Amino acid sequence: MSALPKIHLANVRKSFGPKDVLTGIDLDVAAAESVVVIGGSGTGKSVLLKCVLGLLTADSGTIEVDGTDVTQLSANDRDDTNKKFGMLFQGGALFDSITVWENVAFGLIQGSGMTRADAKELSLETLGKVGLTKDVGELSPAELSGGMQKRVGLARAIAGSPEIVFFDEPTTGLDPIMADVINDLIVTCVKDKGITALSITHDMASARKIGDRIAMLYQGKLIWIGPADDVDHSGNAYVDQFVNGRADGPIHMELRR
Repeated sequence: MSALPKIHLANVRKSFGPKDVLTGIDLDVAAAESVVVIGGSGTGKSVLLKCVLGLLTADSGTIEVDGTDVTQLSANDRDDTNKKFGMLFQGGALFDSITVWENVAFGLIQGSGMTRADAKELSLETLGKVGLTKDVGELSPAELSGGMQKRVGLARAIAGSPEIVFFDEPTTGLDPIMADVINDLIVTCVKDKGITALSITHDMASARKIGDRIAMLYQGKLIWIGPADDVDHSGNAYVDQFVNGRADGPIHMELRR
């Protein structure tokens, strides 16, 4: 018998008024597996992630975490499930009014009830894992470069030893070298801790490096799912056009004239 998926999505649908965004998503993510969902801007990648997180409520379908359908949980039970999650937000989403170490420790203190002293010790240790020295912990987020802010966001995402981490466009806004640094850190942190990862991106270099498998979202459905090594010879014309960044192909951009 196959192991129970860490995350299981079946026929997940989400619309906003007349606009159908997700039209039947089916996806399994195994424990300690890294799955990356690719697709163009506005295709619903963030909506998919938010439905799994519970930030949005799916219109229909099943979303299971460790075999439990989280769409049917009470608010308190949902909060317990969410303690399994860590999140690296696209824009960093750091709090400007507190120090870097307090940002990393925010969930430890507010969510887990850890003392400030213990939380600070763990946050400084976690900053070291993403290549930041202890003195950075005393700075404010405004004093950091974009790449450093992204590292702090990664440290916050893994500080509580989550079972599952969501990565929302982890390399957006970074130069190619810093993007690769972040990708390497994600791979190291996820593999070292045995974390299950679900990421969304349109950066193919990132998708290839951090994903065990890649899935492409197009017109509300996952039209291809396969090993990351196969994405460049998927046999799917839509995937081929996207990964090669070609204007010509079955995907047509809507241009206003």
